[in-house]
Amino acid sequence: MKLSVKEYKEKMLGCWMGKNIGGVLGAPFEGLRQINNVDYYIQDLHGAPPANDDLDLQLVWLNAVEEYGNKVNAGILGEYWLSFIIPDWVEYGAGKNNLRMGLLPPISGYLDNAYRDSDGCFIRSEIWACLAPGNPDIAVRYAYEDGIVDHAGEGVYGELFCAAIQSSAFVENDMERLVKIGLSYIPEDCDVAKAVYVAMNAYKSGKTWQQARVDVLTAVPGTFGVQSCQMKDIPNDVPVGKPGYDTPSNIGIMMIGWLYGEGDFGKSICIANNCGEDTDCTAATLGAILGIAGGLTAIPQKWIAPIGDKITTCCINMLNGGISIPSTVTELTDRLLRVTPLFLGPKMCDILCDSGYTINVKSADDLFCKNEEQYIRGINGQGKPTKPTIKDLIKSPYIVRHTFSTFNVDVDYESEPYIELNEDKKIKLILSSNKNNQNHQWVTIKWYTQDGVEISPAYQSFFLKSTYLEKTEIEYTIHMLDLNKEKVELIADISVNGRHTNGLVKIILIPHM
Repeated sequence: MKLSVKEYKEKMLGCWMGKNIGGVLGAPFEGLRQINNVDYYIQDLHGAPPANDDLDLQLVWLNAVEEYGNKVNAGILGEYWLSFIIPDWVEYGAGKNNLRMGLLPPISGYLDNAYRDSDGCFIRSEIWACLAPGNPDIAVRYAYEDGIVDHAGEGVYGELFCAAIQSSAFVENDMERLVKIGLSYIPEDCDVAKAVYVAMNAYKSGKTWQQARVDVLTAVPGTFGVQSCQMKDIPNDVPVGKPGYDTPSNIGIMMIGWLYGEGDFGKSICIANNCGEDTDCTAATLGAILGIAGGLTAIPQKWIAPIGDKITTCCINMLNGGISIPSTVTELTDRLLRVTPLFLGPKMCDILCDSGYTINVKSADDLFCKNEEQYIRGINGQGKPTKPTIKDLIKSPYIVRHTFSTFNVDVDYESEPYIELNEDKKIKLILSSNKNNQNHQWVTIKWYTQDGVEISPAYQSFFLKSTYLEKTEIEYTIHMLDLNKEKVELIADISVNGRHTNGLVKIILIPHM
């Protein structure tokens, strides 16, 4: 199947315009636990939207993609976080703090981050969908790299769910099918999935959207709508959840808007907004989905005219230079149109066709997540996929992944990266060949440690097979004899006999008293 550049542009314009509209609509009600009663903007708008942070981060990601193309990953996005993104609140601040300590994703998004299940990453799924239209398997992988910088668990599941739906919406319009596609990329038993099912069951059973709201907030309680309330003022119609546990309930609210809006753009985003909680996020994400599915022309002019084409940012540090931020929806779309062929590559994009270019997209049945192994494990690996499945990627927040020229190294911390004085800490290195080298290889690992830190074994060579999904796992014991550093740093020097390149992997452990 092919997606023409004309249709691609129309749907991308719809995505970003829908995102902007929903963010503006919901901004005045953000963080309030109440039922709202609005059917249009309440701000005084004069052809430009007020500043809102829900689009800002993706404009920074655009710069990262323009610089690094499809090599962009969590580590690179983390550097852009530290350089160009201002906020230090809740999950953003926890993620940045961990990055500054040298902790890599996904540990940076997980460790000591009470808001790792909150809403700050499902609101930035659209760029990955737009870079991989009709290819949700690709969009979700980059959404994962994005999410794990400052989130974990339900927070990341929310972004994967939205990215899969938005990518698929470039080629699929059926809502129920889109939701099933999104669910196929996240764990069946997670609370994001639970919230989706609760909203769908409420709709199918004939309940009002107000009743559906109560069902969702009762099934997966959060705190986003009560974070500014004194305890005596908290409404008692729904329970209060764990602080920061907000993605499931807000994804459920987004679903309520989508279901009860029944295809009407304005009605849908207004219902999402009227449910309260993280209103700018729920309305903006839903607006983007509907904008992709219907294209720009499906968004009524009454929603576009008051804010126009302009993008207004508030969370980006541009004083240091180094990035260029688009100022309009059109400019953002045009820059993505230019970078997408390079991001997807010549096998996915035909840039020689008469209409500009076309994008190879998945057929309807291939949009769903495929998690099964494609070949017999241990069979000849030549030409076969080497990437882990999405479900493998999200299994543990303690595995940091590294890719080198001819091999991959996963560092499994097995638990939080703390180390006790005079107590053993176990870690594991998991090595595998990658697509650049389909030959068996002898690998040597030599460790460099700080004074007062021992690791065993300190040196070894082993045979690394190149057959399908074959891996070599080595467990190490780290022992800290002297507490004289704020953190423990070890370096594994990994080399392949007969090759001129090697890989250096740094391990960071935090002394724990």
